[in-house]
Amino acid sequence: MEKQILHDKKEMRFYVPFGDEEAELTYNFTEDNHMDLEHTFVPESARGQGIAQKLARHSLDYARENNHKAIASCPVVETFVKRNPEYNDMMLWP
Repeated sequence: MEKQILHDKKEMRFYVPFGDEEAELTYNFTEDNHMDLEHTFVPESARGQGIAQKLARHSLDYARENNHKAIASCPVVETFVKRNPEYNDMMLWP
């Protein structure tokens, strides 16, 4: 069964529960209202299932749908964008 990605706007994170653990991608907003995708974590028990990539895609899709440019501070997101150039138009690179 496909795990659903949940969004906690108050805590500024996308997450997927795995029993007592969670995979998550955290973000913040810059002064210019750009979405800074900061950190991705997947518990060891859930690794190797493409969860980090799903979180990256979901967060980038959310940013696009809400007209935010995105910053890939997280290396996982940076790698994902390099492998999925359809997101290049919305990225702000340092």
